[in-house]
Order: sequence, then structure tokens, then C-alpha cells
Amino acid sequence: MNTKRQKSMGRLRRHPNVILHTLRTLPALERAIADFHGRRETIALVPTMGALHDGHLSLVRIAKRRADRVIVSIFVNPTQFAANEDLGTYPRTFAADLEALRKLNIDLVWAPAVTTMYPSGFATQIVPGGPAKAGLEDTFRPHFFAGVATVVAKLLIQCEPDIAMFGEKDYQQLKVVTQLACDLGLRTRIVGAPTVREKDGLALSSRNAYLSPGEREAAPALYRVLRECAGAIAAGKPSAGALRQGREAIVDAGFVLDYLEARNAETLAPLESIKGEPIRLLVAARIGTTRLIDNVAV
Repeated sequence: MNTKRQKSMGRLRRHPNVILHTLRTLPALERAIADFHGRRETIALVPTMGALHDGHLSLVRIAKRRADRVIVSIFVNPTQFAANEDLGTYPRTFAADLEALRKLNIDLVWAPAVTTMYPSGFATQIVPGGPAKAGLEDTFRPHFFAGVATVVAKLLIQCEPDIAMFGEKDYQQLKVVTQLACDLGLRTRIVGAPTVREKDGLALSSRNAYLSPGEREAAPALYRVLRECAGAIAAGKPSAGALRQGREAIVDAGFVLDYLEARNAETLAPLESIKGEPIRLLVAARIGTTRLIDNVAV
């Protein structure tokens, strides 16, 4: 097939009236990946658990600018939920997700069943270290990053992407996945994208749907406190004092605080020296029954 015809077929596949291809079996996915590779096209993967919002869609738009083909995976991963967490009530909006992705004119959706990802007899788990043992999310959700690392490794192997997009809102997860790809020698480059926020600063999250009107009104306090702490530290105020005031402000806003910490932005290790060290502030707190996380750079 000549180059002009290849490009023409690529344009036809991206026409907005073309039906969005949703694949559910590994053989079908393998054929699609082989087709992309045969055309020497680059692939971007956007892993999601569905319930798509503008934060997810921003990742898709970035992916479209960086690769010839875009795959979005939709899979609610049971291994990253503990028994007391919200797997059963996690929002599932598959039809709406597909419509949103169709409008963005992506190439295909990978939506495997649980039995496809974890067939009978599945017995292997990746247990990450490094940023996965930073004393942040791992303290409160000790099961979480093993589940994330295992499913992300499977998705990267299955989809063979050149790049994979992850949002900075889940900053520790971004660092864990980046370390995973490096340590396992995977060909995929992990790309972080800025957090997308509501006008009042609340980071977009599928779990925002759980907030009552009163909780939703109070929720932007997390971002406000993060910015105030970051500004104080950047201005030379001791981090311990800035964080202490920030923790008090979060509790006063009606949250039950899990953590508010200043960490090395690359390793997530505790700070050794403020000067010359990249700093990331990370927070997790509950309001009502909803747990929110956020972070900002200093």
C-alpha cells in the first residue's frame, strides 16, 4: 500500500461519523495494534476507569496531539479497591463515556471484562517500592499501588503504546507508574498532564459526584490551602509552620485530614533541604463520606 493511500485511510478512520470501535477481547485488540504497527503509526494510551470527566478528556486531547492513534481503556480495576472501599458504588457511565469519546474522534476503546484481565488462576502481582512506599496514599490504602501497578503493566503490555497519559491530580500514582515503566524496561514513555479544575479550584474527580451540596461548597478549601502553603514556603517561610497552619485550616473547613505533606517532587521522599530541592505539596482528606486528594508544585 502506498503512503498516500495509508494517509487517506487514516483520515477516513478519524472522520467523526465513523462508529467508535469498542474492543473487548485480546485477539481483537492484538489485530488492531498490529494494524497500527503495520502502518508505522505511533500509539497513545489513556488508561481510565470510566466515569469520564473533563480531566480525562483533556488527557485524550493531549494524546491526540502527540500520537497518530489514541486508545482509551475503560476498566474498573477491582484489585485496587479494599474490601471497605467503593468498588460496588464506583460510578459507571459506559454509554456516556463512549459518546464523549466518539465526539473526540479517538481510534478505539479497550474495555475488557474482569475475567479477561484476571482469568481463573491468575496469581501474579507487581508490588512496587520507591514512590509507592512514600508514606502518603500507601499509608491509608496499603493495597492500592500493587493493584494499580499490576493493571497498568498489563495495559501497557496489551496496548503497546509509545506514550501513556496520566493526570498529575493523582501525583503519587503518576510517580509510581513512571518508576514501573522504567524499572521493567517497558518501551512506553509515561506522560503527566496538569490537573484540570473547576472554576473554584476543585480538582476534577469521578468521586466529586458523591459530594452533597454543602460538601461541594466546602471542598475547594483543599486547593486554597495548598496554594497558601505553597506561597508561604516559596516566600521563605519554614515548611513546618506553613504545613501546621494548613492542616488546621483544612480541619476548620470541615475535613478529616489524612495528610498534608511537603515532599521531593521527583522521589516523594521527605525534604532534606528546601533550597534547590523540587517540592510538591500533597493532601488527602475526607469530607462526609468522600475522600479527596490534591497536590500543587511549590
